Amino acid sequence: MPQSTIHCRLRPVLAAVLLLALPYTAMAAALQPWKDELFSYPAVLEIADGGALRVVDYQEMRDINGRDQIPERRVKAPYVSTAVKREQENLTLETSGGPLDVAATGRQKGASFSVIFIHGRGGDRRLGNNDWSFGGNFNRLKNLAVRNGGVYYSASVKSFDEKGAAPVAGLIQEVRRNSPGAPVVLSCASMGSFICWQIARNADAVQDLAGMVIMGGAADPNYADSAAYKAKLPIYFTHGERDKVYAADDQIALFRTLLKAGVPTQFVLFRTGSHGTPVRMTDWRETLNWILAQ
Repeated sequence: MPQSTIHCRLRPVLAAVLLLALPYTAMAAALQPWKDELFSYPAVLEIADGGALRVVDYQEMRDINGRDQIPERRVKAPYVSTAVKREQENLTLETSGGPLDVAATGRQKGASFSVIFIHGRGGDRRLGNNDWSFGGNFNRLKNLAVRNGGVYYSASVKSFDEKGAAPVAGLIQEVRRNSPGAPVVLSCASMGSFICWQIARNADAVQDLAGMVIMGGAADPNYADSAAYKAKLPIYFTHGERDKVYAADDQIALFRTLLKAGVPTQFVLFRTGSHGTPVRMTDWRETLNWILAQ
């Protein structure tokens, strides 16, 4: 990535030392550790924007071939605990926005927090519910939910427009009703980001959200007109530097617009990462703890 985009290059060791001083690391952790030694970010290569943007080391040979038993299909066993399957079920929920197929893992009523994941094009609820693909990252998310008294929903959306977003808004409403006062986080990957941007324009849904996670998503050029922008809803971005579907620079530009406007935001850019890298590499515990601390 051109130097002009980051504006700040530091040696990895120095970056890691300075990272310890950033505000979000000083906040009390809401979620207890689980396999952090396997899922925490590798070395921080660069930091910028007052520490809000980090460039993280990503190496395909290490982070795919070294992590997976069958590359991109089955992660090695130490990354996974399938005990969470006892807390998992497939449901079709009748929401105020229409029926929605979900895979739910954890405490659906009285949850301490809730996470909703929206897949990209060609996916469905099975993608975010897969224990063995994506380096075991969704299995970790399910374990974090169960072990911390929360609930995780992987939803199927039928389209990436207002019609597709309506049942998701209904799910957010249902989740809040089932766990009053508990934070709700909406996470969207790839083309699923269009659902997040639609929800951002729904003032009622925004009021029920603690924050959003955008992984390898499209940038919304009109986000400043949304209810979420006006409410300063926290957003955590993760993106691959070499994403050929949605350019990293476009998303970084949106991130910097939010930062300048005082919106709580973070950006993790995976050096040499591709379009699918954020789904595999996003550190869910760090991401959720940052949002919950806002």
